Amino acid sequence: MPSPMTAAQLSALYDAGNQWAEDDDFFLAFVNERPNSRVLDLGCGTGRMTLAVAADGHSVVGIDPNPDSIAAAGRKPGAESVTWINGTSAAIPHDAMFDVAIMTAHVAQAINDDGDWSRTLADIHRALVPGGSLVFDSRDPAARAWEHWTPAKTRRVHTLPDGSMVESWVESAAEFDGLVTLTERRVCNGSTEETEISVLAFRTEVQLRHDLTSAGFTVDRIHGGWAYEDVGHGNGELIAISHKPA
Repeated sequence: MPSPMTAAQLSALYDAGNQWAEDDDFFLAFVNERPNSRVLDLGCGTGRMTLAVAADGHSVVGIDPNPDSIAAAGRKPGAESVTWINGTSAAIPHDAMFDVAIMTAHVAQAINDDGDWSRTLADIHRALVPGGSLVFDSRDPAARAWEHWTPAKTRRVHTLPDGSMVESWVESAAEFDGLVTLTERRVCNGSTEETEISVLAFRTEVQLRHDLTSAGFTVDRIHGGWAYEDVGHGNGELIAISHKPA
């Protein structure tokens, strides 16, 4: 059933619930280690990180499978400096080469099929120059983040730019075979409740190292938090940094 919320409202709700935070600081600092880089932002969403990277002087391509997110990103200030593409990693231009590739906001977990995940890593590897870097975040399954995704802990009310008031919350099913089903529920201006279901992959550090190595990457390090903590400490993250061998 189509959402009673418009595409613009859904994008605005995403932005309202996902403000700039320490993970964004981490990714931007990482990209800025290489001034004037060619950057691929895969799974760029509505462009929060993409636009920040472009504003710091990099040449950026933002790709996302959601056409409404790409449209919302393209309406933001500074959007004209970014090349926006609707699609998955298969849409990476074959004549483009990048110095850095990023996947932020746990987008790696949304690629829940192992075959799709392998193809994504292969596509990124092909598009990077020798020595080029890939960095992404994925929640550490040992931290069991899904146990905190309950209505009581996640209920929020946001007022959108058009004046609409949206109440939202999430709930999750128990982890099974590395997958967690996440259900987001929304009520806009007192309308009928709507739901959106997604499946997230919780891969272990061992799995991520194996997958990256199989795709031809050299794993440089994996952090457990945004202050460069070891795995098992910090924020319950697995922040994987790797590169394509020269």
